[in-house]
Amino acid sequence: MNTDKLLELMFYVLPAAVTGAVAFHFFRTFLANEDKKRRFSLMREGRKITLPLRLQAYERMTLFIERTDPAKLLLRVTPISTDKHEYVNYVIAHIEQEFEHNLTQQIYISDECWAVINTAKSAIIQQLRKTALSEDVKDADALREAVILEGFGRESASFSALSFIKNEVSEML
Repeated sequence: MNTDKLLELMFYVLPAAVTGAVAFHFFRTFLANEDKKRRFSLMREGRKITLPLRLQAYERMTLFIERTDPAKLLLRVTPISTDKHEYVNYVIAHIEQEFEHNLTQQIYISDECWAVINTAKSAIIQQLRKTALSEDVKDADALREAVILEGFGRESASFSALSFIKNEVSEML
């Protein structure tokens, strides 16, 4: 008799346990899907806010690269004296000031892009200093001419950085 009652109890409990396990599984799957939907919705809302900020940062860094291109920079920044070393320091100060003005943009752009921009800035400064050390360059006007002519013969660091920025923005969109 005990065995019969135990078997009868098993016949009632087993279907209830299976039904409960299936219900638990579906409920857990439903909650996981709802959590994924909520996270996706939050991420999409976040992108609506951050995408314009990121694009603006890339625009600002593009402007920085354009403004620090040696040919454009030396046409815009006129010499304050005929001494080439004073002029180079003055131009480098302009580059550094422009860079510091855009320093906060690094939080919106990728680390790799920031590194490319830093490298371009350093290359431009190095190019200016190297040209100023040349004995063929006698004064500030000769320095301007030499740097501008040198820029026509090869691809500048500004061009490389600008290409990288454009590529990264196109991947982002």
